[in-house]
Amino acid sequence: MEKQIKIVEAHPEHLDKLVELYGCYRLFYEHEREPEKERSFLKQRMENNDSMIFLALDEDGSGMGFMQLYPLFSSVSMRRVWLLNDLYVDNIYRRRGVATALLDRAVEFGKSSGARHIMLETANDNFNAQKLYEKHGWESDDEFKHYFRKCD
Repeated sequence: MEKQIKIVEAHPEHLDKLVELYGCYRLFYEHEREPEKERSFLKQRMENNDSMIFLALDEDGSGMGFMQLYPLFSSVSMRRVWLLNDLYVDNIYRRRGVATALLDRAVEFGKSSGARHIMLETANDNFNAQKLYEKHGWESDDEFKHYFRKCD
């Protein structure tokens, strides 16, 4: 029997579950676990209203996955844009619809906040994620080239 998925806006009472998922997310990207720094980072995002964090919970209240969206603006359209910066599903819950539920919640949230669009990026070789995004109506940006420059 499939576990039910409940997507909630994360608040400080969810920090323990979030820190565990966030730490695993960081490990996935080959960073060491730093639980106290991870907790502090997430707590600051919440306290400063820097981002929107959504948590996927099963019917027992266990953390299945999370996503974090950061606010941006489009100067040309004069509207809000959201950057879906972090999306992670715990290994034991993969291929059970958790990522889809989180993506659907992101779109719902974007619409309710009057956003022009939600953007995300993924590695060129992350074919599973690309397939998932495209299956659910996300479009690849072939019009613009993205650049970045490190500051440290």
